Amino acid sequence: MQVRRLVGTLPALLLLGGSLMACDSVKPTSGPNPDAAAQGLAQGLASGDFSGVAFAKTTPGEVTSSYDAVVKGMGDLQPAVSLGTVDASGDSATAHLAWSWPVGDKAWTYDTEAPMTRVDNEWQVVWAPSVIEASIGRGVTLDLTLIAARRGAITGAHGVELVSQRPVLRLGIDRSQVPPARAGESARRLATLVGIGVGDYVKRVEGAGAQAYVEAIVYRRDEVPPAVSAGYPGIDGVLALEGDLPLAPTKGFAAPILGTVGEVTAEMIKKDPEKYQVGDQAGLSGLQARYDDQLQGTPGVVVNAVGSDGKERELFRVSGHTGAALKLTLDRDLQLAAERLLADVGPASALVAIRPSSGAIVAAANGPGNGGYNIATYGQFAPGSTFKSVSSLALLRSGLTPESAVPCTTSITVDGKRFENYSGYPTSALGRIALRTAVANSCNTAFISQAGRLRGTDLFDAAASLGLGLDHDLGFPAYFGSVEPAKSQTEAAADMIGQGTILASPMVMATVIASIQKGELVVPRMVESVDVTRPDGAAPLSADEASQLRSMLRGVVTSGSGSLLADVPGPPVIAKTGTAEFSSGRRILTHAWMIAAQGDLAVAVFVDIGASGSGTAGPILESFLRAARN
Repeated sequence: MQVRRLVGTLPALLLLGGSLMACDSVKPTSGPNPDAAAQGLAQGLASGDFSGVAFAKTTPGEVTSSYDAVVKGMGDLQPAVSLGTVDASGDSATAHLAWSWPVGDKAWTYDTEAPMTRVDNEWQVVWAPSVIEASIGRGVTLDLTLIAARRGAITGAHGVELVSQRPVLRLGIDRSQVPPARAGESARRLATLVGIGVGDYVKRVEGAGAQAYVEAIVYRRDEVPPAVSAGYPGIDGVLALEGDLPLAPTKGFAAPILGTVGEVTAEMIKKDPEKYQVGDQAGLSGLQARYDDQLQGTPGVVVNAVGSDGKERELFRVSGHTGAALKLTLDRDLQLAAERLLADVGPASALVAIRPSSGAIVAAANGPGNGGYNIATYGQFAPGSTFKSVSSLALLRSGLTPESAVPCTTSITVDGKRFENYSGYPTSALGRIALRTAVANSCNTAFISQAGRLRGTDLFDAAASLGLGLDHDLGFPAYFGSVEPAKSQTEAAADMIGQGTILASPMVMATVIASIQKGELVVPRMVESVDVTRPDGAAPLSADEASQLRSMLRGVVTSGSGSLLADVPGPPVIAKTGTAEFSSGRRILTHAWMIAAQGDLAVAVFVDIGASGSGTAGPILESFLRAARN
């Protein structure tokens, strides 16, 4: 029979009538108390320092080596180990230990026992791996493995998933499956097959460890080229791994805006070593990076007992949590339509579409000529004659009406600078013409002739009323344009026709015509969780002003430079074309613009180098409006 004690209590002697029990009663443990030795063991298990613990038939150094080998796979986690009761009988005792590992957001708790023996009046611990975890034996180790969290989806209009987990195929060299002497040749053949830099990949493979897997490329599962599928099985050491990655519907879908997810960089690890470790996946650019904390989720954790044969037995698991979805306003079908229309455009290009009713950006497409840059919402270009929609508002506020006569001459000179109309301007629209005719046919000289009517911040104020020139945070990269005070008469003249110092993005020009269509300032929005508000300093657009602007921009379609939109089915279309000259080396080239609104859709199209707004940007915009009706 044993005497059971709590840590820190003395053995009790059971007295009956002042006499000790008979010889067949519990035999008390005399001599040193085992509690102190057991407590020292608990402290050593928690700290990994066993220098103050006595062991039977082994040394503290040997126990330290055994302990370290077992718990090495637990990484930097430190267990809390507390001593419960100690059961003692004669020269033997058992210490009951309570373990707690901080695994994930939970604690892995369990109990173990440590046998003890008294040798030469000293209590010593009988060491075995089961002291660490009751079910493991010699040669078995603990291994903690993170289970990657499922990244939150990025959704668009109507809750449609834009970025979600999609099947992929990873191809790389498994160094353990190819002799060292042939690893470089295998790497060369694989790199050549999949079309990546041969020298760099060979160097990475040859420099990797003997058990390393060196990834070469990742394909969408349904986009693996037939030649690759047929060729990689014949290369020694190639390992194909199937998995999932957060991907958009197509490789280029809103890519400059959404950004990418991939293995964290050395710079990211250096900047935030507590958050990132080598091999972690995170958002690297765009919205994926900006909202990475939201999308990441919480990884799961599993603790396995790993035998000497490599077989694993699960001991404990903490489930991960999927990241929170990022909700956007982009419409998948409209975004895809916009990208198809820009796919064959050689120069840099962009198309942005906005719902005037809500400000929701339903398409923000960047053409392949952009080199990966987000021109759609962050480009900075002279808007050319599309800015006459803003100049018209300033002139209306100065006292003109759509019927006011203005001089449209073949040229006009301001402070020595000669300005002309665009090549091919209709001669029938020259002379004293109504302001609405000047807008419809985009007469540069007529607008420049009226620059003197504007004072101070008149042009800036008109731009701000339509959403251009006042910067504010929308939760994504957005450029709202610039209307700086003119420093000369020449600059003031150029500003009237969207050149000079005037800058705009396709997004903000879509905002301008969306505001005219709605009859009040439209604030664009893309990230649902970001509360966008009207910027301070923008004077309200009056109902009369909006009506007059819509009337004049309707004339662009019915009798002016935007006539190609006249037969687009659906509600009436309002529009404005534009070109803006810029120099490239010794050449003078032109940006091509067109903006339009129909019903609850406002669109801006930009092509970096084009013949004219109507001839270059116009057909793209027309096709988009038609596609949006389907």
